[in-house]
Amino acid sequence: MELPRTPSLRLDGRRALVTGAGRGIGLACAAALAQAGAHVVLAARTTSEIDEVAGSIRRDGGTAESITLDITDINAATDAIAGLEAFDILVNNAGTNRPVTFLDVTVEDFDYVVGLNLRAAFFVAQTVARRMVESGKRGSIINVSSDMGLVGGPNRTVYCSTKHGMEGMTKAMAIDLGPHGVRVNTICPTFIETPLARRFLANEAVRSWVLGRIKLGRIGQVEDLMGAVVFLASDASSLMTGSAMVVDGGWAAD
Repeated sequence: MELPRTPSLRLDGRRALVTGAGRGIGLACAAALAQAGAHVVLAARTTSEIDEVAGSIRRDGGTAESITLDITDINAATDAIAGLEAFDILVNNAGTNRPVTFLDVTVEDFDYVVGLNLRAAFFVAQTVARRMVESGKRGSIINVSSDMGLVGGPNRTVYCSTKHGMEGMTKAMAIDLGPHGVRVNTICPTFIETPLARRFLANEAVRSWVLGRIKLGRIGQVEDLMGAVVFLASDASSLMTGSAMVVDGGWAAD
C-alpha cells in the first residue's frame, strides 16, 4: 500500500508581500513565511522598522527586503506594487482601530479606520491579484481580519464594520479568483499582545473583559498566528478558499 503524503508546509521559491510588517502581527507573519522558505517583501510606512525586521530575517538565515509604502495612498501604493515582480503570497495585514462608542464616532474616525482596514486592503489585494493572474501564479491571499469580523463588540462599530466587510470581500474575491487558481482566506485572531493592543489592554477593565471572553483564559501571542499563516500560504491548504481561520481562543464560540 502506498500511503498518502502530507502536503508540504514549505514555501521555498515563493515570494510573499506582508503589509504592516514592521511590528506585531505583520512582523510575526513575515518571520513565519521567511522561516518556511519564502522570500519576504515587508511593507509599511516606517522605513526604520521594516529595515530592522528585514535585517533580522536575513541574520536568521531567511531572505527579505523592505519597501516603504503608505497603502492609504491608493495610487502610489498600487503603482509601487504593480511595478514589483509578481507575488505568490499576500498577507494583507495593515490595520488600525479607534475604539469609541457608536454615539461618539466622528466622520474623521470613520474615514480613518475604514480607509486603512477596508479601502486600502481592497486595492492592495486587487493589485497583487492582478499580477498573480497575469503571471499565471496559483497564489494565496491572506486577509488579516478579526473575531470582530464574526461578532460585535462594545466601542467597535467602525472596526467591526471593516472586519465584517473584509469577511464578505474575501468570500466574493474567492469566487472571482477561484477560476484563476488564486485562493483567498482570512485569519481571525482574538486580542493579540501587540504594540497596538497593549494600549487597550493596559486598561484593567478592558483586560478583564477580554480574558472573560477568551475561553482558554489567556491573551493571544503573535506566535499563535504563525502556524496559521504558513498553513494558509502553503499547499497544505490547497482546497481552502473563501474561508475564515478563527484563532480566537474560543471568543466567538458563544
